[in-house]
Amino acid sequence: MSSRWLTALPVYNEVNYVDEVLDQVLRYSDQILVVNDGSNDGTAEKLEARRAAQPDQIAVIHHPKNRGYGAGLQSAFAYTLDQGYEGVVTLDCDGQHQPHRIPRFIEAARNADIVSGSRYLKKYEGDDEPPAERMFINRRITADINERLGFALTDAFCGFKAYRADALRAMRITNDGYAMPLQLWVEAAASGLSVVEIPVPLIYLDLDRSFGGSLDHSETRLKYYNEVIEEAIATVRSEGRLPDTPFFRAQSCG
Repeated sequence: MSSRWLTALPVYNEVNYVDEVLDQVLRYSDQILVVNDGSNDGTAEKLEARRAAQPDQIAVIHHPKNRGYGAGLQSAFAYTLDQGYEGVVTLDCDGQHQPHRIPRFIEAARNADIVSGSRYLKKYEGDDEPPAERMFINRRITADINERLGFALTDAFCGFKAYRADALRAMRITNDGYAMPLQLWVEAAASGLSVVEIPVPLIYLDLDRSFGGSLDHSETRLKYYNEVIEEAIATVRSEGRLPDTPFFRAQSCG
């Protein structure tokens, strides 16, 4: 555990999970940032109570309105840089990510700019069965990213990641929604960042999670994700930051 590393959790309406998750994270990280993205279910009040009780360990940023998953991570990235941390580990607050793996992510970041969790590198006993449409979309998008950007990823969407501060400075993340990881991979390629995947268990606790409006329809969501990739690639190429030929590969470690 390193005090120079931050652990950040984007949160939206997680009143049933937030206390337990924070208790677990505190065992493996002594500096935590929670970005409350406009929760209206009592999460904000719980977070304020935790911050008041543990001000040296827990910081909270509140978005007045729900802005999206990507917006929460953008706030976490900015805080990481503003406070001079060496890097940040991000994980969700819905119980899908196991905090005891945080030190493994930090260790792997010694040799990579971005460490990304993968639910498909290794089979764990007790793994959940992923919803078929989510698995289909993940595989399609991951394959497209690999082909177009030169990666060898197995899971393009896992939110359990570690980022070195230099990587955050190099990327220009602007997508506020669930498609933010796709812009992130384009920015990582454009910046020539090194990426390592490490295995994490496949845990689904909320099979009814909403992606927001029409994005709950799988075909609409897939089309939107493809549009985000196209726009992100067009942007970095117009800026001369991405060559036509892929030039590096992601690695994986067990």
